[in-house]
Amino acid sequence: MTPKQIQLVQCTFEMLVPIADTAVALFYNRMFELDPSLRSLFPTHMAGQRQKLIDTLATAVRGLETPDEFLFMLRELGRRHVDYGVKPAHYQTMNEALIWMLGEGLGKQFSDETKEAWMEMYQILANAMQVDDVTVY
Repeated sequence: MTPKQIQLVQCTFEMLVPIADTAVALFYNRMFELDPSLRSLFPTHMAGQRQKLIDTLATAVRGLETPDEFLFMLRELGRRHVDYGVKPAHYQTMNEALIWMLGEGLGKQFSDETKEAWMEMYQILANAMQVDDVTVY
């Protein structure tokens, strides 16, 4: 990612923080609308899951300037997602839901340039989470 893309993601994420609960609810509702089969992969009560998503996004957004520091965490998260039943195709659905949620939450602040920056960040996250099982020393 370019420094400008990193700045765009970090600034727009800060705009979402005050509406994080609403934004994350929008994300999950949209994701389940796009692929209803994903609902079975999640707990009935989503409050804890919503907080996990916000925490993961916050860590990733903060770590964009030093990605090596959070890539290990993302790889471990990806391994757990495999155990939960997440398939590679689900990452596209998650991406669509994330981009839609950002558009809804940010409104006019979600420019084409900002959308491209978030899509780049999500691709980094998804790629890291889908790494084949590698022994880490």
